[in-house]
Formats: sequence, C-alpha cells, structure tokens
Amino acid sequence: MYEHFFQCPYCWAEISMLLDPSVGQQTYIEDCEVCCNPIEIQTRFENNELLGFQATQIGQ
Repeated sequence: MYEHFFQCPYCWAEISMLLDPSVGQQTYIEDCEVCCNPIEIQTRFENNELLGFQATQIGQ
C-alpha cells in the first residue's frame, strides 16, 4: 500500500489515504473523513510509482 496526503476539495483539510499500487488506474468515490462530503478519487500507477492523483468535488 502507498500512503498519499492531499487536501479535501471542500474543506481543505489534509487527508491521508492508502492507495493500492497494484491497480494501474482507478476512479472511485470516498467521503472526506473531516467534512463527510463525497470526493472523486482518480489514481494512476506505473511500476508501483504514483504518476497521477486527482481529488475533485462531485459534479465539478
């Protein structure tokens, strides 16, 4: 697992998330642990290296 830190696009709180580098590319929804708003998470890994990460508000 890969620990990644980012800011919530709603409340700007710093969030820590565990990402699975064995999945090359994925998109999923996860709620902010602080404000509980849904965040769309997009990740892209290649050779166990994080090449892309995006956390966006739903509907934005």
